[in-house]
Amino acid sequence: MSQALGLLETKGLISLVQGVDAMLKAANVELVGPMKNVGSALVSATIVGDVAAVKAAIDAGAQSASAFGEVVSAHVIARPAEELAKSIIKAPAAKK
Repeated sequence: MSQALGLLETKGLISLVQGVDAMLKAANVELVGPMKNVGSALVSATIVGDVAAVKAAIDAGAQSASAFGEVVSAHVIARPAEELAKSIIKAPAAKK
C-alpha cells in the first residue's frame, strides 16, 4: 500500500465527529469505513491519503477534537504492511 493510515481515537462521539470533520477539511484524505465504537466510550476513525496529507489531517483532527473532549490517541502509519492495510481497509461493496 502506498498510502498512509491515520487513526484518531477519542473518548466520546462528539469529539470524534468534530475531529473527523477537521481532518477531512484540512487535507486531501479519505475516511475509511464507519467510525467505530471501541468500548467504554472510546470511538475511533481511520483515514487514508499520502503521508503529508495524513499527518496534517491527524494534527488538525486531534487539535479540534481536544477542544470538545479527550483525545486518547492520534497516530500515523506511513507505509503500513499490506496485511495490516487489508484488515483495516475493507473494499467497498460491489454496486448492483
